[in-house]
Amino acid sequence: MGLYMPLFKCSTTLRTLTQLHAHLLVTALHKDALASTKLIESYSQMGDLQASKSIFRTFHSPDSFMWGMLLKSHVWSGSYEGAINLYHQMFCQQIQFNAYTFPSVLRACSGFGDLSVGERVHGRVIKSGFDMDPVVETSLLSMYGELGYLDSACKVFDEMPLRDLVSWSSIISCNVGNGKIIEGLDTFRCMVSEGVAPDSVLILTVAEACGELEVLRLAKSVHGYILRMGIESDRSFDSSLIFMYAKCGSLHSAEILFENVTHHCTSTWTAMISSYNQGGYFQEALAVFASMRNTDVEPNSVTMMVILRSCTNLGLLREGKSVHCVVIKNELDTNLDCLGPTLLELYAGAAKHDHCEKILHEVGGRGIVVWNTLISVYAQKGLLKEALVLFVRMQKQGLMPDSFSLASSLSASGNEGMFQLGLQIHGHVIKRPFMDEYVLNALIDMYSKCGFVDLAYMIFDKMEPKGVVTWNSMICGLSQNGYSTKAISLFDLMYLTCLEIGDVAFVGVIQACTHLGFLEKGKWIHHKVITFGVRKDLYIETALVDMYAKCGDLQTARRVFDNMSERSLVSWSTLLSSYGVHACSHAGCVKEGMLFFSSVRDFGIEPKIEHFACIVDLLSRAGDLDGAYKIIKSMPFPAGASIWGSLLNGCRIHQRLDIAKNIRSELLNIQTDDTGYYTLLSNIYAEGGEWNEFRKVRSMMKCTGLKKVPAYSVLQLGKKAYRFGAGDASHSQTKDTHRYIDNFQRFSQEEVNNVQPHCSLHDTSSYSEYNYSSSYSIV
Repeated sequence: MGLYMPLFKCSTTLRTLTQLHAHLLVTALHKDALASTKLIESYSQMGDLQASKSIFRTFHSPDSFMWGMLLKSHVWSGSYEGAINLYHQMFCQQIQFNAYTFPSVLRACSGFGDLSVGERVHGRVIKSGFDMDPVVETSLLSMYGELGYLDSACKVFDEMPLRDLVSWSSIISCNVGNGKIIEGLDTFRCMVSEGVAPDSVLILTVAEACGELEVLRLAKSVHGYILRMGIESDRSFDSSLIFMYAKCGSLHSAEILFENVTHHCTSTWTAMISSYNQGGYFQEALAVFASMRNTDVEPNSVTMMVILRSCTNLGLLREGKSVHCVVIKNELDTNLDCLGPTLLELYAGAAKHDHCEKILHEVGGRGIVVWNTLISVYAQKGLLKEALVLFVRMQKQGLMPDSFSLASSLSASGNEGMFQLGLQIHGHVIKRPFMDEYVLNALIDMYSKCGFVDLAYMIFDKMEPKGVVTWNSMICGLSQNGYSTKAISLFDLMYLTCLEIGDVAFVGVIQACTHLGFLEKGKWIHHKVITFGVRKDLYIETALVDMYAKCGDLQTARRVFDNMSERSLVSWSTLLSSYGVHACSHAGCVKEGMLFFSSVRDFGIEPKIEHFACIVDLLSRAGDLDGAYKIIKSMPFPAGASIWGSLLNGCRIHQRLDIAKNIRSELLNIQTDDTGYYTLLSNIYAEGGEWNEFRKVRSMMKCTGLKKVPAYSVLQLGKKAYRFGAGDASHSQTKDTHRYIDNFQRFSQEEVNNVQPHCSLHDTSSYSEYNYSSSYSIV
């Protein structure tokens, strides 16, 4: 057999390996355990797991070494579930485990995402006496870290009697991979202080950590350490440092490093292109790619993936197709395993659904990544039904969804209002389980969008720890569902816990202040936006304009609008609506309002339904109901309930019931859940004596389950806002307030009884509860 060992190493293609296998069969050496094991290993390295399994099955009595090699073959091929099943067979057949068995099965557990099996394997490691083996221990901490159970990984690491470079590297990678960047860098410092010298692989991880932390000073410190220690630099090293500087916001440093590289290779060119992408300089990325094409350096699949993203972000479909052609011509990614998701982003972004289907058909059976990508892109583009259909199709093809596909589908369910499907996905989450923060945040968002805020808050309340995204989702959910006071209270709690507050939370709490008319709190939040150093954000600034305007401070609203770095259609609409409410509609400034409406097109903005709603409201309040009706009929799209409601309100104010009668058929065809519209329509019929029509509208409200939303008042005391409605007894001081009112009424009654005999101009016997006012006449 020893003569054949070099031949296994020389068998670099599947064809030569098959020829060697045939020769071994002729010479009966296939019955030799070592030869069969080497064949299993060689076929696995060629990616032919079926051939490895076939050899194993034909062997009469495989030993533990052969079992271990087949187990490793499954892991190499990505057949993690198959590896776990094989481990169970070994246990049932009482095959003796060795130190090489456990690292493979632990890798399979992390790859399959099954913690329960991993914990049972951990127990078997302890019973088998391999808990002191450094290789097995390192595999254990890697398994726990990759599954997100960092506490368990750290416990394994702390109990290791000897820690070599591999174990230190594993725990640092676990920290960085789970978002514990600072902890990972602290562990790196401890390792250096204990005299363990890092290798270039670990330094790459540290450079990645510095980039994720986005602290330039720390990045320079690591770079300085590399230079001081004389760690040998290679091309991948240069690439990592270039990208590290780019992620830390120092594109200039990345450019200098790139220019100082003596011999550029594919990885350094790719790193520079990625750096420009990272900073949003997509045109510059294309220019670097063009320069690369003028050299002898050939791009690889990663380069093409990066440049495709540049094309996608710029909306350059034609150029993206050209890149796709280069990929096909040079056979850079024949099976599209690397470029499949990126190409889907390009074509889905350009609404080329037929191209997406072709790529999905070609790649979809080999993995879940392309499905996840397309589901996510469809959800982001508003193609919610298409995203959910894909989610169902994926499972019909036998692919189990992961946390990414679950979160994207939950988001689509919330936006589409498909609550029942969202519930089914939640059930799937519980069964698997996929209780990671990403999925739980999606559940909070889905329940909030479907109006089930209590369920969203229940999930939020149980989550520990709560990340910034979790707080953002809950604050926005409360604000969007009318729980404005609760949203502000939650924001205050987030502020007190010293969490980093981002754009989403600020937008949510500003909208809550808008709903309550809470101007002082809104000013305080505006101050925090400035002091927190939040970058110029279109959504925050538009929300501030809306808040100041609706709270009555139109001057500040205009000042915020004038200082905006960019303005969207929503920004202009918000200001136009504000002037409509403050300066035109309620003041009757029809000419000024019409001037604003006409000037919208001067800024390249085509008036939309929000603009028409403002101008109809203006004309209706001013009494020009015929003009308002003409505007409605001239609209390029059908009028909704809000616009007809403005016209109806004008009819009621100016006693123009004739117009309301003329448009009766159009009014009855409106489909809306707005109870105010139906209430206004029924009141008009009642005032005009049209009682049959009045009863029809009220009956329609009952049949559709609509109820008039009760009015409420908001009182601001200090830094808190209190909401009161009719019959509301939720406030803690309600009993004290009623007791005070009762005492005041009793005191008033006593005063009336004392004053009445002296001031009366009539016989006291004629007094009733209705003529107390006359008893206060002083002669």
